[in-house]
Amino acid sequence: MNSIKEKQDEIIEEFSSFDDWMDRYQLLIDMGSEQAPLEDEYKTESNLIEGCQSRVWLQADLVDGKVFYRAESDALIVKGIVSLLLRVYSGHTPQEILESEPYFVEAIGLREHLSPTRSNGLVAMIKQMKLYALAFKTKMDK
Repeated sequence: MNSIKEKQDEIIEEFSSFDDWMDRYQLLIDMGSEQAPLEDEYKTESNLIEGCQSRVWLQADLVDGKVFYRAESDALIVKGIVSLLLRVYSGHTPQEILESEPYFVEAIGLREHLSPTRSNGLVAMIKQMKLYALAFKTKMDK
């Protein structure tokens, strides 16, 4: 399995082939559309991420020492952003997730092309993913 860094570098590579932001938005929407939907049983209040303009649900499970995330959003572009975060962080150990910074967000110009509320939502999603990783790490360390 590729490292978190390798996954981020792949995303940067994919987005660098588009100069126009409309094409990048389309790529994001396509990625979101390809993502498997989250089962209804996980679309609960406790899985809703605070601070997002649109609704985003995030489910995290620890399997064999690795965190697997699943998520869903009711907004197309946000669903695309979520799919990128899942791709980067899912399937890694809590320690790897906690030690990595999502530098691809800046590198592909995502943060500067999002509205302030979407940008805040992105920060909230990353924060929630790291909180899950921290909780799992704490449980494993006991």
